[in-house]
Amino acid sequence: MPVDPIALGLIGLAVLIALIVIRVPIAYAMILVGAGGTALINGPQIFLSQLKTLAYGQFSIYDLSVVPMFVLMGALATKTGLSRDLFRAANAWFGWMRGGTAMAAISACAGFGAVCGSSLATASTMGKVALPELERYKYSPALATGSVAAGGVLGILIPPSVVLIIYAVIVEANIVTMFMAAFLPGILAVILFLLTIAVYVRLFPGSGPAHGAGSRAEFIDATKGVIPVLVVFGIVIGGIYAGLYNPTPAAAIGVFVVWLFGTVRGQLSLNDIKGSILETAGTTGMIYLILLGAELLKIFMSRAGVPQAAAEWVATSGYAPMTVMVILLIALILLGCLMDSLSMILLVVPFFWPVLVEVNGGIYQGAEGAGFGMSTDELKIWFGILALIVVELGLITPPVGMNVFVISALSPNTSMAQTFKGVMPFFLAELLRVGLLLAFPVVVLWLPRILQ
Repeated sequence: MPVDPIALGLIGLAVLIALIVIRVPIAYAMILVGAGGTALINGPQIFLSQLKTLAYGQFSIYDLSVVPMFVLMGALATKTGLSRDLFRAANAWFGWMRGGTAMAAISACAGFGAVCGSSLATASTMGKVALPELERYKYSPALATGSVAAGGVLGILIPPSVVLIIYAVIVEANIVTMFMAAFLPGILAVILFLLTIAVYVRLFPGSGPAHGAGSRAEFIDATKGVIPVLVVFGIVIGGIYAGLYNPTPAAAIGVFVVWLFGTVRGQLSLNDIKGSILETAGTTGMIYLILLGAELLKIFMSRAGVPQAAAEWVATSGYAPMTVMVILLIALILLGCLMDSLSMILLVVPFFWPVLVEVNGGIYQGAEGAGFGMSTDELKIWFGILALIVVELGLITPPVGMNVFVISALSPNTSMAQTFKGVMPFFLAELLRVGLLLAFPVVVLWLPRILQ
């Protein structure tokens, strides 16, 4: 008896989740489900016919060439001592206040994220630099590890962000426009995190003691450490915003500038460069394999009609557009407990995006206050930033919380329960940021509108 394609698609999703739960790598899980599902619906010949050109078609997209460049830039930046200089400068600015060293860790994470683009790399690198200082100044274990773990999530949104680039490729958005849109929400995250620490140390006075301010000469000397990061950010992101070059050549220039800084300062050996290249190859290969799996899964689900059925069901359900958006964001937070950020974006966007397009311009079209009150292109930008923010939450949400695992490994004397306790205030701050961006989409859309 023939199986209904939609039912087969739903079974495929259940199998995919089961594979993820038992820790099958997400790329292999998506490839297995996508290939098997397509073969069941259309026969193995159709699948094999697609496969002979699918990988090349995916990996030869020009926009994806920016991924290995930004990954390499982050790998080189990790080895050049920029993280240490950033933290030293931030500590000179904030360390004299209660909770100031934790604020310095947050600020340094934001700065390092601007040249790294990876949340896990930001958390790992800054953890090695900041945790010893936080322990030396007698910060509570929860605040010390929680602030660094939470600060790491800033790397996913502050440009350049590899996950943001992948999202732009999936929904066919302009990468430069997405970078513009991410700028103000990224700054808002830093401000909210700093305020969170300020409130925390007043509620728990002994958790974040201040230390004495250094001399003027020490302050100036420490501040000079920010210059390399400002130069890299200005050349790469500033050049993109100014229209001097596209993201791919900008990333290549960024690699050269970071390499030049590291070489001039004598902090990049041949082994460091070789290690960075090998790390980039491994990370890029992983990303591309996940992309291939996501494309196979998308083909299967499209042939099964699952995204179309979901969009039609939501459109006829009568839910208000904002209610639909909130439901989808909550689903992303829950999925963040099971998988990493890149896999989540690749898995869910092909399902969620048709639903939002239908809600924005389908049943509500022509009504007063129809949809979200914005064009499809602006909806791509707004949803992308919101999605990445809630994807960030998965990095600090139990039971997975990859940033928490990274920081726990760097601070073996602090229990994971204490670290999760420490990130909860920052989790609430992130929920506040999501609420603000839902209520005021202009925060996301203002800069792209102005610069375009």
